[in-house]
Amino acid sequence: MQQLTLVPRLMPAVRCGEKTSTIRWQEGHITIGPLRLVNQQDENDAVIVSVTQVDTLRLSEVAAMLGKQEKWPDEVLLEGMREHYPEIRLSSEVQLITHLTPAETLQKLPE
Repeated sequence: MQQLTLVPRLMPAVRCGEKTSTIRWQEGHITIGPLRLVNQQDENDAVIVSVTQVDTLRLSEVAAMLGKQEKWPDEVLLEGMREHYPEIRLSSEVQLITHLTPAETLQKLPE
């Protein structure tokens, strides 16, 4: 199963369904289907979600795609992303990975 790590502070937002997307740069290609999201500080802390869409676009286009232009102006988005990827630029091509919540994913699983 494909897998990505998340910073610990984001795990609760994924679990409750508040966070249903992630932006990745140069971390390999994610595809539609099951995805294991793992706390990068505790590999036993993980959730399974179902990826529903993967878009490749410039970082500068992500906020508009998510309808978060006011919350994430270019400078704010770039600063946040540089915490994880110090060399990233607004012109960098990223993957915007959209997924179901863990609860929605469980409902989709065959019995």
